[in-house]
Amino acid sequence: MLTAALFIDRTVKKVLTGFCAVLLLLMVSFTVYSVVMRYVFENPPVWGDLLTVLSNIWLVFLALALTVRDKDHIALDLVYTWLPIKVAFLIQQFWSLVIFGLGIVMIVYGIEAVQTMGGKYWEMWHFAWEDGGLVFKEHYMPKKYAVSIVPISGFLVCVAALASVLEDSLKFKAGTYEGAADLDAE
Repeated sequence: MLTAALFIDRTVKKVLTGFCAVLLLLMVSFTVYSVVMRYVFENPPVWGDLLTVLSNIWLVFLALALTVRDKDHIALDLVYTWLPIKVAFLIQQFWSLVIFGLGIVMIVYGIEAVQTMGGKYWEMWHFAWEDGGLVFKEHYMPKKYAVSIVPISGFLVCVAALASVLEDSLKFKAGTYEGAADLDAE
């Protein structure tokens, strides 16, 4: 059971890392294309800046889940090294649970934002499900598509925080928990 959980954890991390790398590549590509089209050909695409921003937003929200899982988020690692190991463990667990709560907030209010988000991006095409099939729409992508990353990221943050709590608890129980010293070991 633990082996399967570790496999899933590693696989999700690899997929998210790959997806973030693709988003970063897209962001750079859209920026370079827009700049070349604007200053060399004097014909910038109307969608270039928007796709750059959307790629950046999605990249940041997905990377948040990776940082939570790897415990690379802002922490007082130096303070943890000065504390007794049990106190450092309890503080780390507390912050992981606070981050889990943040993930719940992201899910709840993210779903609400997606459901109530009005407006459309006039310059963006999209696909929609109509009459039992996927249909290409040339313009007016709903803004809720861009905001949908918030509840998705919230779910991933919750899973990452719970995985961190479980991992640290198992290490503490086994006597191998080292606090801040093992955070950058992997």
